[in-house]
Amino acid sequence: MRKNPRKVVGLATVLLGVAITVTACSEDKATPPPAVAWTKVDLPAEPVVLTGQGTDLLIGLRDRGAKIVPRLLLQKQDGDRQEIKVEPKSPYAFEATWQSIAYDGRRLLALGGASGGAHSNTRWTVWTGSASTLTEHPQEFNTFGGQTAGALYAALITPGGEALAGSWGGQAGLDAAIWLPQGDKWNRQDSTKTALRSTPALLVGPSFGTTAGRQLVLVGSQVRLAPNVVQQEAAVWRSTNLNQGWTGIALPEPGNRSQANSAACTADLCTISGYVDGKLAIWQLPSAPANGASADGAQGKRLKNVPAITVGDKDKVPPPVVDDGRVYQVIAEGNKVKLVSGRDDSWTVQDSTGPEGTVRGAALIGKTLYLLAGPADGPASLWKTTLS
Repeated sequence: MRKNPRKVVGLATVLLGVAITVTACSEDKATPPPAVAWTKVDLPAEPVVLTGQGTDLLIGLRDRGAKIVPRLLLQKQDGDRQEIKVEPKSPYAFEATWQSIAYDGRRLLALGGASGGAHSNTRWTVWTGSASTLTEHPQEFNTFGGQTAGALYAALITPGGEALAGSWGGQAGLDAAIWLPQGDKWNRQDSTKTALRSTPALLVGPSFGTTAGRQLVLVGSQVRLAPNVVQQEAAVWRSTNLNQGWTGIALPEPGNRSQANSAACTADLCTISGYVDGKLAIWQLPSAPANGASADGAQGKRLKNVPAITVGDKDKVPPPVVDDGRVYQVIAEGNKVKLVSGRDDSWTVQDSTGPEGTVRGAALIGKTLYLLAGPADGPASLWKTTLS
């Protein structure tokens, strides 16, 4: 039987088209990057705070049931550890959970908190010292407490001095607030006539603090109020020298609703993580010159093509880390820990083997990335991996 040549050619054309389509689909479904393998780090108690400084890692612990609950370890890059002696003085200090720890290689400043009183409000404790001993300095109740008290969230050390960051009731709502030491006593500074003050048209709301050289850097959100307008946008507040020269900066491309959750800064650049319209967002902002002059790109930029990972209002977003120009962000999505990394608008998302639940802190020491992660309603564990 003689075959029709036109039918043979037609069939071949169809088969070729199918092959091209299958090949294209296969190329579209690129092989996912390998999962990040994390190793669990054994500790004598529950880790609650991480702080990296050069080749040193500070690990704040909570030893539930012990006479002195807060403990502190200093770990060197080679893994060698020493326990820093902790000296509580007031009753709440014995029960404190570390909230923030700052270390510059010589000075230590720590902020602790414990629930207490008829309303179970946080009773704040402030500690100072060195790598050998950390001592609490009891404060008068009204230093951090009272009817107009807000919260505290950051212990900060710069070459120009030490500070605590939090909030305090003002005329239009909560103002951002800074406390500075005078001997062992801490004094709240007046936020009036500064960018830290809330007004009827603009409510300030920083909730995380870090430093860039002599500058204090606070990140969070601000809410613009006008007739028929309530606009929440990610924002940064930074000083020029400790508590001097504050300016507020609305971060670009804020969408309908945004928040800056955390930041990591060098003397030249701050990398800020948060969310825009419920999805992960990362910004970079040049550090302002110490003399207060405007830096190029003073408003910064929102990094492009960041993977659209869901971030809720209550989700933890640890500070990003930057290694050789590449940004790394550890984040949890549906209790699954992921490592997002990118450079020049090109990003990779890697799953993880090991940690699950919420992520609560991260620090980079050399090429070793440390992570605090665990179930939302349970204790965290410390994990580590090596960046390639």
